[in-house]
Amino acid sequence: MVSTVIWGTGNIGRAAIRAVEAHPALELTAVLVHDPSKTGRDAGDLGGLGHGTGVAATTDIDAVLATGPRAVVYAASGDIRPDEALADVTRAIRAGAVVVTPSLYALYDQRNALPELREAVLAAVKDGGGSLFVSGVDPGWGNDVLPLLISGLGTTVDVVRCQEIFDYSTYDQPDSVRYLVGMGQPMDYEPPMIAPTVPSMVWGGQVRLMARALGVELDEIRETVDRRPLDATVATESMGEFEAGTQGAVRFEVQGVVEGEPRIVVEHVTRIHPSCAPDWPSPPGGGDGAHRVIIEGRPRIEVTVEATDEGGNRSAGGNATAAGRLVNAIDWLVDAEPGLYDALDVPLRPATGRLGRKHP
Repeated sequence: MVSTVIWGTGNIGRAAIRAVEAHPALELTAVLVHDPSKTGRDAGDLGGLGHGTGVAATTDIDAVLATGPRAVVYAASGDIRPDEALADVTRAIRAGAVVVTPSLYALYDQRNALPELREAVLAAVKDGGGSLFVSGVDPGWGNDVLPLLISGLGTTVDVVRCQEIFDYSTYDQPDSVRYLVGMGQPMDYEPPMIAPTVPSMVWGGQVRLMARALGVELDEIRETVDRRPLDATVATESMGEFEAGTQGAVRFEVQGVVEGEPRIVVEHVTRIHPSCAPDWPSPPGGGDGAHRVIIEGRPRIEVTVEATDEGGNRSAGGNATAAGRLVNAIDWLVDAEPGLYDALDVPLRPATGRLGRKHP
């Protein structure tokens, strides 16, 4: 059994606890938290397992890493603390752990990451013998392995488009929704997530990764952003009211340009209420979220994935699939040579040993 630590118990960490508990090759041995109020709580409680695990959450990073865990799922946020996240991750790698995380955007396409970033990770690998695999939270498989797999079904490919279509009213991070994404803010407010260069910084690596797999050279990466105000005040169950005239929807694209044309596109369409921007793409059947891949070419191929978890919530379902991609890579990484890996290196494998198992 691979001794595995969950570091962070937010949206991804909760799902990772469940994924580790369900995996026949992994053993949950520790949970690290930042919030002291979570100290001592059982991992089963934090992860919504419905039963205890005997693993109590702790804030003592030194003590956990001193036990020599074979794997760490680093689920703490790197949105506004990338340097701290990198320091945490390299610390775990130096302790000899395989680390999987969605938190270091700049390493989605690790081969084209900034040299100083790669060098920091590779130095930790050399020192400790651990490994690192970074995949997205939006979710990563929807912007790399899935579109690349589907592209192989066609005769010709003109455009690869990856869409996340999402209703933020069900998202369990109110501050991020209001201030990072800008929902409910005046239209002259500049949300940090869509400030110039930020979308490319976060999702450009996935565009470059797909370009590398498809064997094309990018001229450049472009961004487009569109925002819509709410026509009327709306109420949400978990985040209160969002006033008429404030931002109610955002749509942006990160475009990989090949020979002057956008050929590889990562697109996000997000709303705080389905009434806003009804002409934009929506999930099938009016749900609260979906991930879609469209291959424009011959034939035209469109695949939509809807995942639900935690009582039917599609936000939780997306988080669970993102966590699943990471957790299910651990035993492959343990068997591989120490190193820095990306989505083209790490295969997406069947759920061996889990068919028919009782849900954790």
